[in-house]
Amino acid sequence: MMEPQDNIEEDDTAASAPPPRSLPRQRVSLQKSSVCSRSYFMVVMVFFHVYIINVIALLLYVHYNNDTGASNPQTPADSGFPRNMHLPRIEGIRVGHVQKVSLVPGKVHEMKTLSLKPLLFEIPEFLSEEECGVVVHLAKLKGLMESQVMVPEGQEELNQQLNLSPEEIFNFLDLNQDGQLQPHEVLRDGIWLTSENLKEIYDGLKVDQDGNGLLNLEEFRHLKSDAFQRFLLQRGVERSQLVRNSRHTWLYQGQGAHQVLQDLRKRVTHLTRLPSSLVELSEPLQIVRYEQGGHYHAHHDSGPVYPETACTHTRLAANTTSPFQTSCRYITVLFYLNNVEEGGETTFPVADNRTYEEVSLIQNDVDLLDTRKHCDKGNLRVKPIKGTAVFWYNYLSDGRGWVGEQDEYSLHGGCVVTRGTKWVANNWINVDPDYQRQARYQQDKQPEIYAIVKDNATVPNVDI
Repeated sequence: MMEPQDNIEEDDTAASAPPPRSLPRQRVSLQKSSVCSRSYFMVVMVFFHVYIINVIALLLYVHYNNDTGASNPQTPADSGFPRNMHLPRIEGIRVGHVQKVSLVPGKVHEMKTLSLKPLLFEIPEFLSEEECGVVVHLAKLKGLMESQVMVPEGQEELNQQLNLSPEEIFNFLDLNQDGQLQPHEVLRDGIWLTSENLKEIYDGLKVDQDGNGLLNLEEFRHLKSDAFQRFLLQRGVERSQLVRNSRHTWLYQGQGAHQVLQDLRKRVTHLTRLPSSLVELSEPLQIVRYEQGGHYHAHHDSGPVYPETACTHTRLAANTTSPFQTSCRYITVLFYLNNVEEGGETTFPVADNRTYEEVSLIQNDVDLLDTRKHCDKGNLRVKPIKGTAVFWYNYLSDGRGWVGEQDEYSLHGGCVVTRGTKWVANNWINVDPDYQRQARYQQDKQPEIYAIVKDNATVPNVDI
């Protein structure tokens, strides 16, 4: 009787035992396999997308590296120039930051950041007193001429040769493309106008029929391109009414020039850290003298470059026929050659402004462009101190080591000299924003750099 009972208990125990776990193990195994499959799929897709992104990035890199050459079909031979030259750009860090720079053997100069917009620096004692005296003396020996001609000769004949219609001239003058010509757009580097001057001119020429102080296209059709300048000349114009009231000359700095001039150019090369070929092929040194009352209203040293414009220095090498040119001055280096008794500061009206708007330059009867009356209203003024140099970038970087867009904050001018005389010198470094045009220009000009005729530019060494 006991055996069957034991057997029954064994059977009950077996019946009450949990079911075998083989099925759950199989399901868990299937779930893990599914997760692994999804993870593998996601990894493959990530690598695939990374590969596609790299391919796209490579294509974009090739496209933009060749974009400059492709945008100038008139110079197909230039497409072969490799981009093996770049433009170093000095960091400003912050306003007031001082950097140590070595420009001449045995001496360390201090370079102070004056603004970040534009990127502007000041270097005291860039020239010695003796060097300043030599440059001034050489300029006097060469002879100075008026810095501004009030009426450009042959302007009307040039327009006829170019066969420009009134619409084309109007659109070129209308800088902001608002369909109206403001006084500064008509005169550009001509004669400085007040609202009273403008009303007198409009009345004399019998234009501005709607009396709004602006010229539209229909009103402009009745004018010749130099009508304003000729009208003012007939009425009599004082030198103080000119946009620029000064005298200037140019001094060659290449081989055979006075040693001080050659040393100065080498110093500029070290200061800007640019390739020496760019500096050597740029404009000669300009010397300017401002007498009492002399001034230069706020302006940009170089204009924006549009597809239809050409740089003055590379125009011939590029074989372009565009009638619209700009100077393409990448960097300005300005030297003060004497201490001015009173006035004569260099003003940067919108330095480090949060924004730049042309219409905001004239507000509440204060014209920031007018350096005769409102120089003290600008954001930054640099006092002329003998031997000091200031330099700034007129263009931004394109992000690839070359010239980008114009830096509108580089607007600057020369405050009126209220007492004494002011002597300054300008070294402009010319660079074409079109890399291929600049490369072709350097290739064409570099063998000739020491063959330039210097008879009219070189003067004998003098002791001051």
